[in-house]
Amino acid sequence: MRDVTTSSLPDVDVVLPCLDEAEALPWVLARIPAGWRALVVDNGSTDGSADLARALGATVVSEPRRGFGAACHAGLSAATAGVVCFCDCDASLDPGLLVPFVDEVRAGTADLVLGRRRPEGRGAWPAHARAGNLALARMLRRRTGLALHDLGPLRAARREALLALGLDDRRSGYPLQMVVRAADAGWRITEHDVPYRPRTGASKVTGTWRGTWHAVRDMRRVLAEDPVRPLPCEASGDGNSR
Repeated sequence: MRDVTTSSLPDVDVVLPCLDEAEALPWVLARIPAGWRALVVDNGSTDGSADLARALGATVVSEPRRGFGAACHAGLSAATAGVVCFCDCDASLDPGLLVPFVDEVRAGTADLVLGRRRPEGRGAWPAHARAGNLALARMLRRRTGLALHDLGPLRAARREALLALGLDDRRSGYPLQMVVRAADAGWRITEHDVPYRPRTGASKVTGTWRGTWHAVRDMRRVLAEDPVRPLPCEASGDGNSR
């Protein structure tokens, strides 16, 4: 894994939901900042992803129950670091970009930091997926007042505060539910532009209109939920709790 200056960053766990991503894993894991732990959550891969991830030095968590949210939450539950990050495992996003996100969380200037995807290269973000994301961002603004532009997977927050949100969506609505419940809890949420590359391999969610529609349906269900009071836990702090 490449050396990234992280003098101000103690241990961080990076959750990487994985379903048949053997082709992308070497690129992704090579970009995990030094001193951070990669938690590759195998969600039923049949291409040897789990074995490859172990061989490349990652910690592998098995989550046989299919679903993006199921994989993400299994990683969060397995994490032990004070700060937890999330990143797709398809080489569309560079986990090294999470360093300033973690800086912001540790400095106490934000409780949840999100990456606003900026596509680079042809086919990085299909029109139907972008349209679905835009519609959800508008619905999110009506529901929470947050003026966010993207609900992308690159994000960082404190582990204990995330667990206190009581996230229970195990499908495509998980990333949105995290933002909605964080907003309801009064978290400070920020977003920063990040380059978004064409993914390696076929998308399991937004590669087709059908997949995008199912994701939007899951997320609309999340937006229709009544506000949920989080478990007692301070969202702010330095993230050193274990």
